[in-house]
Amino acid sequence: MVENFSFQIKTKGFNDIVDITENVMEFIKTVKIKNGNVLVFSPGSTCGITTTEFEPGAVGDLKDFYNSIIPIEKNYNHNLTWGDGNGFSHLRASLTKSFFIFPVIDKKPIIGTWQQIVLIDFDNKIRTRQVFVQLSGE
Repeated sequence: MVENFSFQIKTKGFNDIVDITENVMEFIKTVKIKNGNVLVFSPGSTCGITTTEFEPGAVGDLKDFYNSIIPIEKNYNHNLTWGDGNGFSHLRASLTKSFFIFPVIDKKPIIGTWQQIVLIDFDNKIRTRQVFVQLSGE
């Protein structure tokens, strides 16, 4: 059996990190599936889905990490091709990936106590991101 859900998140770009854990957990509570896998996915080549402890220190460290390894100011070939100035965001998204998968056993999501699911918008503008959640199992 497969159950699907989606929602939208407004973001600010430039490493905006949004905790989407509650959105995902609410969906899990409403479905009939007891055991399976949850896929959390956001389409687009300038955002990512990952996990972190969603507290100011860890969030700040994560933002600093992306800024240090893939700086905004560098001249990227993508910028020369499209002129949109967001070459850095594509690289950051490819490093992070656009999905996260975790198991559900007896209706209980198997994620760590301090592990929140986050969407990171790497683009250089305000966006509305679509997030898809799919639970497959029995």
